[in-house]
Amino acid sequence: MFSHLLLQVQMGNTAQVVDTLAQAPAQTFETMTLWSLMLKGGIVMIPLAILSIWAIYIFIERYLAISHASKEENNFMNNIRDFIHDGRIDSAKSLCKNNQSPIARMIAKGIVRIGRPLPDINAAIENVGKLEISKLEKNIAVLATVAGAAPMLGFLGTVIGMIRAFYNMSMAGNNIDISLLAGGIYEAMVTTVTGLAVGILAYICYNILVARIEKVVFILEARATEFMDLLHEPAS
Repeated sequence: MFSHLLLQVQMGNTAQVVDTLAQAPAQTFETMTLWSLMLKGGIVMIPLAILSIWAIYIFIERYLAISHASKEENNFMNNIRDFIHDGRIDSAKSLCKNNQSPIARMIAKGIVRIGRPLPDINAAIENVGKLEISKLEKNIAVLATVAGAAPMLGFLGTVIGMIRAFYNMSMAGNNIDISLLAGGIYEAMVTTVTGLAVGILAYICYNILVARIEKVVFILEARATEFMDLLHEPAS
């Protein structure tokens, strides 16, 4: 009998708990999106966004320019050799003029100076090669600057967020709420992550472009050496 009464009490308590949970409002969570993170990051997110867009634009523009410069027409140097050996200097100049590439412009400068001392021709070719490389390196330093500046801006946002959090806590007095501290830390962490992400992206893009420019430098040096060897060859 007592067991029966105890079972009824337990069942009644369980039903009451279930009814209470059913009537309790469901807890909602805010969906975290990229836009919401940018808004939480504060004003520091604006320069970080500008730096990221700038870095991506420079990378794409320079990547396409360097890729175009690294392309080499098949049998270009063989045709130059045949024209020079046959004494068809004008044909060699026309071939270089029709081929809009750093290699063609460099070889064209050497062809124009044929007949002068070889050191003068070599110096002229090297100067054109350096000029072409400097064109390819345009705005590359900006990526290096973004790679260094973005993390520092992120840390600046971190400091601003922590200052805001402690300021809000000091103004709250005895009514300290955990949300006051959490909001500032939230902002601080968002700017830190964003700054590091932009810096890492810019650093990777910078090294990719530098590696491709070094490849173009190697090609230009190889073609300059090949052209100078061509001038030393006896005409057939």
